[in-house]
Amino acid sequence: MKKVYMAIFIALLGCSSCSKDNDDSAPEPPGTETVELSMVDKSATAETKALYARLWDIQQTGFMFGHHDDLFYGRKWYDVSGNSDTKEVCGDYPAVFSVDFAEIMDDRCEGNEANAVRKRCILEARRRGEVIIACCHLNNPLTGGDSWDNSSAEVVRGILEDGSAVQAKFKTWLDRLATFAGELKDDQGKPIPVIFRPFHEHTQTWSWWGKSCTTEAEFIGLWKFTVNYLRDTKGIHQFVYAISPQMDSVKREEDFLFRWPGDEYVDFIGMDCYHGLNPATFSSNLKTISELSKKKKKPCGVTETGVEGFTDKDYWSKQILTPATGRKVSMIVMWRNKFVGGNESDMHYFSVFKGHASEADFIKFHANELTFFSSDLPDMYQMPENVEVK
Repeated sequence: MKKVYMAIFIALLGCSSCSKDNDDSAPEPPGTETVELSMVDKSATAETKALYARLWDIQQTGFMFGHHDDLFYGRKWYDVSGNSDTKEVCGDYPAVFSVDFAEIMDDRCEGNEANAVRKRCILEARRRGEVIIACCHLNNPLTGGDSWDNSSAEVVRGILEDGSAVQAKFKTWLDRLATFAGELKDDQGKPIPVIFRPFHEHTQTWSWWGKSCTTEAEFIGLWKFTVNYLRDTKGIHQFVYAISPQMDSVKREEDFLFRWPGDEYVDFIGMDCYHGLNPATFSSNLKTISELSKKKKKPCGVTETGVEGFTDKDYWSKQILTPATGRKVSMIVMWRNKFVGGNESDMHYFSVFKGHASEADFIKFHANELTFFSSDLPDMYQMPENVEVK
């Protein structure tokens, strides 16, 4: 915990790169009063409750760096155990490993060798004490199209119709997820906790679960159906349930609560924020989500962000660290670095890699007292002091 105490000190003194707006919400030293949090799953495993408490605890002093599929592939490599674009630059793994569960669940699962890689990466991340978060770019269970097939407004309606063929298919997909989750065990044989964020970016129109294909009641019904089925029917008790609206421009609190399923059905307040090279927007949304987190007593974080193909050599200090300073978020997770197989003209990357212009700035970012990487983490699966979870 070498960064925690220094982070408090820096936050109290202020930072030359922080705006007055950031200073107004600078972290306060943790007190001795016990904080009581409440989870969606009252039967969550001890390790899952501990992770949940740690998410709250860590955002009081800094934020974890995360990267989607960082252990799975990088810009110039694919499926190499121990590899990481992040580690190649700074010598340390991300604190948060982001992964996609969709191909585990939908009809792409049959004979899909990548799912074995996903499992390996999760086990390796847990062995190092890192945090796992999972999204789901699920195919359309009605049309057979992909996540971006928003051609029908009948999909969610069909899932919620008892006895329908679409509901039966969707349950099969959830059954596959439950089986996979049941196979995720740590070295002591205990279930590995996962921050699960289904139906992400529901504020947008691109997906079959998005705002153009569903009513408010339908989306909330889908969310509750999924949680109830996994928790109550399948007995999965290792999930922290995260919602993650897309917040690319400056948003208000009510925007974050768009189609909110209810406090009893959400554990973690996330946001996917693709705001471009606009740190003022990022800072504003970080402030709003921090305040909402405090109000609802639920940990929060940036579940996706980044700029595709960025070349700014000072990206990490200007675009991430400065707007995040003084905010209380548990994590900032960058989107993926696509494996391009030597095709350097393919600019689909959202984080650093060896040879990128921002390497030196990222090394400074890694060393900053506010950023948590793998080696900085406390035991994320042991309950911290002064936090209780019910």
